[in-house]
Amino acid sequence: MSNVILKNSAINVVNLEKSVTTQEGTLTILNGINLDVKQGESVAILGPSGSGKSTLLGLLAALDTPTSGEIWLDGVALSKLNEEQKAALRKQKVSFIFQSFMLVDTLTALENVMLPAELAGVRNAKDKAQAMLTRVGLSHRLTHLPKQLSGGEQQRVAIARAFICEPKVLFADEPTGNLDSVNGHKIADMLFELNQESHTTLILVTHDLLLAKRCQRQLVMDNGHLQEDNSASLRDAETLADTKEA
Repeated sequence: MSNVILKNSAINVVNLEKSVTTQEGTLTILNGINLDVKQGESVAILGPSGSGKSTLLGLLAALDTPTSGEIWLDGVALSKLNEEQKAALRKQKVSFIFQSFMLVDTLTALENVMLPAELAGVRNAKDKAQAMLTRVGLSHRLTHLPKQLSGGEQQRVAIARAFICEPKVLFADEPTGNLDSVNGHKIADMLFELNQESHTTLILVTHDLLLAKRCQRQLVMDNGHLQEDNSASLRDAETLADTKEA
């Protein structure tokens, strides 16, 4: 693979496989995944529960190790890094938004947003956190603990926290999954607005076809295989998701 392709890619994946050993034998979770995501691009990964979406996300974010194949994150080959170096790379280049918010219960909204900035050594972390919370409409909730916030407000705190360090890549795993449709729509608007403003690469895992269609590209994961969007594959993804969720 040429250096030119890697230079223009936020994420590049070649022949990625992930298998685990079970009592029944070897279970292949991901099989021959190839993927190239350009800097600033937004990509949705669709598919039913158990299809390998979250496993792929964990591998792309250097949270897990593949059985074979290679992943480049912002031009860095993950196989060349030890765990300490992977952690440093994530701190420098990656942020996350989770379905379950993952806020620290004992910290205020402001402190939750400040935390990654302080860990990364960002100057004026408090001022930047206040500005981010104001950007997501929570300037009146700075001193509130997560349990004092609604689900939509907690997810807005999580979004502010994700963007404060200006990550190269943002991974979002079902970011609207625990929200009602009204709050889910508001959170999606906010996520894409900030994504476009910051030119952050967005990798979004979701069951929500409407949310996925807001991304520039849609990929469908099924039985460990990843394919580019086409009308038939998206219909199949929607049908499979509905079947799994029923």
